[in-house]
Amino acid sequence: MHPKMIAVLPRVAGFALLILSAPWRLAAAPEKISKPNIILILADDLGYGDLSLTGQKKFQTPHLDSLAKNGIQFTQMYSGASVCAPARSSLMTGQTTGHTPIRGNFELFPEGQRPLPAATETLPELLKKQGYATGAFGKWGLGYPGSEGDPLKQGFDKFFGWNCQRIGHHYYPHHLWDNETKVILEENAGKKAGLYAPEWVHEKTLEFITAHKDQPFFCYVPSIIPHADLAAPEEYVAKFRGKFGEETPYVGYDDGPDFRKGPYESAPEPKATFAAMVTYLDDQVGEIIAKVNELGIADRTLIIFTSDNGPHQEGGHDPAYFDSAGPLRGFKRQLYEGGIRIPFLAQWPGAIQAGSTSDLPAAFWDLSPTFAQLAGGESPANVDGVSIVPTLLGQPGQKIADYFYWEFHEEGGRQAVRKGDWKAIREGVAANRDAPIMLFNLATDLGETTDVAAAHPEIVAEMAAIMKDARTESEVFKFTHSGYLQGKK
Repeated sequence: MHPKMIAVLPRVAGFALLILSAPWRLAAAPEKISKPNIILILADDLGYGDLSLTGQKKFQTPHLDSLAKNGIQFTQMYSGASVCAPARSSLMTGQTTGHTPIRGNFELFPEGQRPLPAATETLPELLKKQGYATGAFGKWGLGYPGSEGDPLKQGFDKFFGWNCQRIGHHYYPHHLWDNETKVILEENAGKKAGLYAPEWVHEKTLEFITAHKDQPFFCYVPSIIPHADLAAPEEYVAKFRGKFGEETPYVGYDDGPDFRKGPYESAPEPKATFAAMVTYLDDQVGEIIAKVNELGIADRTLIIFTSDNGPHQEGGHDPAYFDSAGPLRGFKRQLYEGGIRIPFLAQWPGAIQAGSTSDLPAAFWDLSPTFAQLAGGESPANVDGVSIVPTLLGQPGQKIADYFYWEFHEEGGRQAVRKGDWKAIREGVAANRDAPIMLFNLATDLGETTDVAAAHPEIVAEMAAIMKDARTESEVFKFTHSGYLQGKK
């Protein structure tokens, strides 16, 4: 465990947690907690306010609402980063962006991103040691095909989907990867759009769950929905056509040498299409839950739904119109709450109390020790997270970190710290490591509208010290874009 991980001190307001010094114990019956199946569904750029249960008014997400109704909703869950690759690296390693190997969208060509190092101990590797079958279905983004960061070399038995984040911008791609095999999609050759790839990836997901119903399995589902570009099957778009007034088409990149290699394609009806995409994802979640119930494994299966960061503003999407960030300030790439606070729902019949809610502050790096504990294994010593099993199961003994730390390597570099109810943000760190710090009190100013740094110099000084100490330095991670090839995810 990282040395900064400690029990919450009684003086820290706002967390309302019971912290015990005794070792954690699981009070549920052993058969309910021994090596549960784990299905982790990760939406792509879905904002905190994009679910009807968190306030979305333009469309409904009934299956996700049901997931929360039958399980637990975390209201203060954070991603590991505000963009794709570092968020996934944080998830896989149990480390903050101050320590995880991938801290930015480092692009490689013709396909893929900077790979996780071979020595990285990932979440699926931890679970494989405990006898889990492991599969990933969707977008990877942590190592080009065949590299040391390839999902098959980072603990997954099976991978099907988009290896590269840029290729993952496209819902009608020219190819997908089936383990080490590049599968050419003739239905999408040239400008054709005959196969909506999320449908096929979803079918492979259900096949994996079915094939491994009699053994512990970890099914990681990093969906590309609703990342730009904006695209959905016609029957879904038709449900929302005309419901949002006159649409302003988004004119994208529809021809040329880079077609379906990254640049976003046009979206004639961006609002209707976005609503259709989230509705489609909601239906897929419903089908996963139905499959688990059909197979009779619901009582030994933990299903988690979350998102990799806040809502995007690309490809014609208007997050302000949909109130995608809910009551939070900011969007993807920013370290305000809207960029990093995410929906997080978990269901496990018989173990997680139905209809429960937690205001426990937690983050992606907490999932590695959580899953390790549930599987009966040990977390690596270098993880930054702590297990949230006590909160999931409604038991005492929950611990959290003394602080939460994020950094962002694009757009001049940013850092953020949350400690108690205090949130500090520093921008422009590539040019000035001692740039001014903005300070917000989330207990009284959730929308981060009022910078109170001038009134609390002692807290600002403490946050500045954390920003210095909470990260490791290297040639790659100096906020200088070293090794970064321009391209937005």
